[in-house]
Parts: sequence; structure tokens; C-alpha cells
Amino acid sequence: MLLTEIDHVAIAVRDLEAAIDYYQRAFGATVEHREIVVSDGVEEALLNVAESYIQLLTPTSDASPVAKAIEKRGEGLHHIGYRVADCGVALDSMIAAGATPIDKAPRPGSRGTTVAFIHPKGSFGTLIELVQENPGAH
Repeated sequence: MLLTEIDHVAIAVRDLEAAIDYYQRAFGATVEHREIVVSDGVEEALLNVAESYIQLLTPTSDASPVAKAIEKRGEGLHHIGYRVADCGVALDSMIAAGATPIDKAPRPGSRGTTVAFIHPKGSFGTLIELVQENPGAH
């Protein structure tokens, strides 16, 4: 089994501060990590849930894939992040199984991780992010 756990559930939002406030009031959630990911054109806030996260994402530019997703489908579930021990091995395995990669090779992600995205086409309509933790990289 290449998947080790759910890393995060990503939710696209227009107003990150309002979303954080809502999750704090509704669930008592706190932000464990916050980062602007320039390469993806997003700002994220990670709310810890056991060993996983709720990732609230907001676009930092109109060209961001998240901005386009919100424009097309509105706010809501954007993608699922699956934690894997080796992002390259998992990416190769998914491609061999017929997945359509967005990233042709693993690349740096937020909080020092290594990531690769898989297109929803060929993955039953779900945008998938493979996430490899890199201890000591935070």
C-alpha cells in the first residue's frame, strides 16, 4: 500500500480570514501552519485534525488554478492530499495505473514537503495531491 494516510482535505475559499474564523468558532480549530505558496499562487492555512489537516486555500492571483476553480465551481472541496513515503514511486505507480499527471515529476510543496498533482480526469473526478513528508524540512 503506497498511501500511508490522508494528509489533507483542501477547501478553496475566497476569504481566508473568514474561513479561519469560521473553523475556529465552529470547531475550536487552530492554525498550525500558514504559508504563501508562490509557485501555486495560493495562501494556505493548515488546521490540524489528528495526524491530518484541513487545508484552507485562497488564491493570491487571478491566474492561480484555485482562482479558476472558484470562478468555475465556487468555493468548496478542491482536492485530497494523500501522504506517501516516496512521492516519485507513488507518482510512477499512478501513471502506470492510467492516471494523468499534472506534475511530470515531484516538486517542492508547502511546509517542506515533496508533492505531485494528478488530474481529476482518470482519477474518478478527484484532483489528487501526493504528499511526501520530509522530516526536518519544516
